Amino acid sequence: MSVVSQVILKADDELRYPSSGELQGIQKFLKTGEQRMRIAQTLAENDKKIVDRAQSQLFRKRPDFRAPGGNAYGQRQYNQCLRDYSWYLRLVTYGILAGSVEPIDKIGLIGVKEMYNSLNVPVPGMVEAIRCLKDAALGLLNKEDAMEAAPYFDYIIQAMS
Repeated sequence: MSVVSQVILKADDELRYPSSGELQGIQKFLKTGEQRMRIAQTLAENDKKIVDRAQSQLFRKRPDFRAPGGNAYGQRQYNQCLRDYSWYLRLVTYGILAGSVEPIDKIGLIGVKEMYNSLNVPVPGMVEAIRCLKDAALGLLNKEDAMEAAPYFDYIIQAMS
């Protein structure tokens, strides 16, 4: 849900008009719209490149993940890891576009630890994977855009830690 929707729903729940602080928040959200769209477009257009860089970085650091008994051993498991990378990158773009971590929570983080634990996927390994994804993605953005995007990756990392 976007900042605008959040403000409207909160004000309506409280039977009031949006406050001046809330309106300033909407104004800031609207001013950064072009930047948020540019970031989301860059990430979307470079999905494969970002995923390739991230997986390469992760498996250099953690070759045991690809070794027999590792969670990315075998083509099927490896492909599932790449699918998850792309999925988390997409979640980040949703958050950036909305200007909120709410889509990340609602779509992707509720129950994620439990899911990975039930699949015997080590959650610390997933955290490291998201760090690699963050590094690969931010490396394609200018400094200002990277500063805007980084907290969305950090939010996922924190939620999984």
